[in-house]
Amino acid sequence: MTSLPPSPTRIDGKYDVLRELSRQGNVTLSEVRAAQGVTRTVAWFDVATPTARQAFHSYRSVLRALNPAGLTDVVARPGAYYTVWQAIAGAPLSAFLAQSVRPAEAVEALRTLAARLAEHGYALPDADVVVDGHDARIAFLHALDAPRSPENVAALNTQTLASLNGGRVRRPRQPGAWLAFVPGLLFLGGAGYLGAQAAQTYLNPPIREVTDVTGQEAQAAARKLSALGFRVEYTQGQTGGRAIGSIIRQDPPAGTNLPLGRLITLTVNNPPATEVPRLEEMNVSQAKDALKDRAMVLGKVIKVDGTLTNTPEGRIVSQLPEPGSSAQRGQQVQVMVSTGVAGKETWLPLLTGLTVEQAKQHARAAGLIVTQVKEQPSEKDAGTVLGQTPAAFVRVASGSPVVLTVAVARYSAPSRPADSLPLPPVYVPPTPVQPEPAQPEVPAQPEAPAPDSTTTPSTTPTDGSTAPVVPVTPETIPATPGTSTPDTTAPTTGTSSPTPTSPDATPAATTPDTAARTVTFRYTFPANLPDGSYSVVVKDANGERQIMPAADAGVLRGLAATSAEAPVTGDAVFIIRKDGVDFATVTP
Repeated sequence: MTSLPPSPTRIDGKYDVLRELSRQGNVTLSEVRAAQGVTRTVAWFDVATPTARQAFHSYRSVLRALNPAGLTDVVARPGAYYTVWQAIAGAPLSAFLAQSVRPAEAVEALRTLAARLAEHGYALPDADVVVDGHDARIAFLHALDAPRSPENVAALNTQTLASLNGGRVRRPRQPGAWLAFVPGLLFLGGAGYLGAQAAQTYLNPPIREVTDVTGQEAQAAARKLSALGFRVEYTQGQTGGRAIGSIIRQDPPAGTNLPLGRLITLTVNNPPATEVPRLEEMNVSQAKDALKDRAMVLGKVIKVDGTLTNTPEGRIVSQLPEPGSSAQRGQQVQVMVSTGVAGKETWLPLLTGLTVEQAKQHARAAGLIVTQVKEQPSEKDAGTVLGQTPAAFVRVASGSPVVLTVAVARYSAPSRPADSLPLPPVYVPPTPVQPEPAQPEVPAQPEAPAPDSTTTPSTTPTDGSTAPVVPVTPETIPATPGTSTPDTTAPTTGTSSPTPTSPDATPAATTPDTAARTVTFRYTFPANLPDGSYSVVVKDANGERQIMPAADAGVLRGLAATSAEAPVTGDAVFIIRKDGVDFATVTP
């Protein structure tokens, strides 16, 4: 908000500032020239915070209730908060109180004015009061940040009116006072008749039908029933679809015949208070939805220029009641809607790295509105701005939309706990077989030992994680001199028999590193297999070769894969690769 510019200048094209009279707090008093050369006094308010704006609206409500004689205009809109006053005839209050003899009518009018000011939290010193004849009127009312307490108001008024107790009061003469005894005689003459009629009415009161006042305003309903001769009492209740302050029930109900003077209880719709939502930056449609959630309705919509507040067209600049204040359900909320920023360009700074709320504040300050927030998986903290449209420092028209790209977590939590996967058995290294020492007394001819098959297969992921397949560990078969051990890993085409050798010959054996055999790949992919592309290769003494082409994780999850028999030479292992990187190994 802006303060009053230095003279000379014009206010709203209506008031020419002549000179500045005084400054007090955020209020500047200036003498201005209005239409046709009339002189007025303008009280200009510097409103820069929501608290100051709320204080001015409260002050305006007091002015509307009191309707001061000196007030000619009140303006409240963004950038312009002021009141206009005119001079009125009469003696100042100080001069009136200094008089030794004061008219009784003027004294009563002054006390009545003090009581009216006290109802709104103001005291007589808060107003410039003039006394003109028998009337006491307000020439100017000073604004308060907050209403005074009743005790403070009473103390100030007592101090101001203390001089009334020391002066004389001139009471008006009553012409024909000597005839005052005539009404007394008439009263005495009719007392007997009226007493008899009253006794008859009390003993036999007339009966009337109770009229229906449901749905009517409480005061109007009470006046209607009182005019029929009934007494009225209020009680509070609440219901939907009825105006606040209207009658929702009456007891006794309509149509009941009651003697005059009987009590009728009216239940007034008074639902509990609710909190006013924040409507600023919303459009009218969004504001209606927000108010509907709080059982409130949209009231008067005022169009204002959004240039001073950098508010785009169609967006709400301010509201009354203020956001967060307490209000009744069904209450109307008035809003000011921007007509746009006239012919103005703006730009955004670099928003990358800020939070969403910080970015929205920067956009609002630049006269732009964030209309869309896109989410993108990222390693950044959730809610961090990754990108923006328009780009940083690019000039755009005020009111243009802003789109933010915001980081979200890259991975979501697994659907099943990881402990449901099978764990491999504890690895037990094979026990080496110690050959028996040769006995020279009885030379023996050892037969050819079978290939050593005591190697325990294992399944070990290359990345250090636990493999999802439980391998089978074959039993260790020791080679005993004098017996033949068949090869359990290679297919045979005939009957094996020991090969006779000489005592000095070296026993013949099949080396496992060069033994040829066939193996089969069996593996069940877990249900929570991470996203990626997976392939399977077999690795033996002859190198690597692919046995399963690359496939997406979505196809493989929960799949029990089995390949055809693959011929291998020597030790062999199956390698599962994710996106070309080793993921797990399976030993046949």
